[in-house]
Amino acid sequence: MSAAARPGLARRLALGLLSALATLLILLDELVRPLYRPLARWVAALRLVQRIEGWIATLPRLAVLILLAIPFAIAEPLKLVGLVMIGHGRVMGGLLVMALAYLASILIVERIFRAGEAQLLSYGWLARAVGWLGRLRGLVLDWVRRQPLYLAARAGAAAARERLRRLWLRLPSG
Repeated sequence: MSAAARPGLARRLALGLLSALATLLILLDELVRPLYRPLARWVAALRLVQRIEGWIATLPRLAVLILLAIPFAIAEPLKLVGLVMIGHGRVMGGLLVMALAYLASILIVERIFRAGEAQLLSYGWLARAVGWLGRLRGLVLDWVRRQPLYLAARAGAAAARERLRRLWLRLPSG
């Protein structure tokens, strides 16, 4: 293989790996979202949570930023701890740690961000970062959703759901 052909092959392999990884992460997110969204809505509707969010909304922006940083600084490293545990053969414990860390991120960090969003986005650097990350997320989602691996996985999931639905309809009632 010529030297000129190798960079093209390396680029295609890297893009293929990136596509597979992004597809896996997005499919995982789409699989888990229906499970955690109802829980997130339930938590957000709790009177205590609404009071805390109301209090957060009255805080100065630096206080909101610090409040946001604390659970974020705990949950994110715990995700890595879970991966390390899985790597050392403690799969169930690692998955549990990762699930709890993700749940904390979803429930606590998101609630604090939403409650103090106006104060947080008054930081120009953070408003730009949030906007940039939102645009980047949109571009990645659009790109992944056009990939053959993603399309095949979605088709397979739809077929599996249909088979489960048919099986469910055939089950005797009572």
